[in-house]
Amino acid sequence: MRRDHWKRVNDALDPETTYVEIYRNVVAHEFPWDMNQALSFALFRTYAVPGIGRLLDATGEFTTNVQRRYDDTALLLEPPSRYGFDHPEAKAAIRRINQMHRAYDIPDHEFRYVLSTFVVVPKRWLDDYGKRPLTPVEERASVNYYRRLGQHMNIPDIPETYADFAELMDTYEAEHFAYDAGSRRVADATLALMQTFYAKPVQRPAGLFARALMDDPLREAFRYDAPPPLVQRASHAALRARGRLLRAFPARKEPKLIEDISWIRSYPDGHRVENLGTFPTPGAAGCPVRH
Repeated sequence: MRRDHWKRVNDALDPETTYVEIYRNVVAHEFPWDMNQALSFALFRTYAVPGIGRLLDATGEFTTNVQRRYDDTALLLEPPSRYGFDHPEAKAAIRRINQMHRAYDIPDHEFRYVLSTFVVVPKRWLDDYGKRPLTPVEERASVNYYRRLGQHMNIPDIPETYADFAELMDTYEAEHFAYDAGSRRVADATLALMQTFYAKPVQRPAGLFARALMDDPLREAFRYDAPPPLVQRASHAALRARGRLLRAFPARKEPKLIEDISWIRSYPDGHRVENLGTFPTPGAAGCPVRH
């Protein structure tokens, strides 16, 4: 397959009507590793909002059961792009997401912010580190895909364009990023998990590498020390070199699915979407937060 196969395929499609197919090609064929990394960093950014990080810490799930919660998040977000929003498994996944969220008093502005990170962070990651940036068609398809997901989650006042999503995310972070002890515990647990994705000799460098990729406002919100400037420059340069190297490779023919990723480890015998995620704690008035 030609190196620009998926770019040509996507640019021949209509992002207003075939946005699911375009987005599927982006995440499963053209940029599977990059999109997984970018979406993981997108979720990580949300911990720096005290209202979000504090709630995740209060449930205990993202500090004591972080591997399963990481896996559940990835597995629940995949079905709409893999099958389309009208597929029964996609509907079941969105139903599970909504059931979990309804157990908490989460304000609409936090939902909108999290949605914005899914649109903005991957585009910026690919601009910086990908073998190529998203085309305007792919960018618009991503916007429409997450607008559709947001509508299924009953999120009001969803931005209409990429520029609107980017302004929302940047403004929200400038106003809300702040230190919170619970947020820091969730961030520490997530970084500790990410280090286990690699062989033991490189686990500590992997943690340093992750912090080197964080921008200053994000590190400051968690009170993480900035790695030495040389480490930061080397980390960014290594990812950019990887992107340039990938330009020489042929297009991926078979899709890379979430279940194919080695660090998704909670369900070696398979899973049912209906059983993923958290459920209200019996005997605590249905409240999932520990008391």
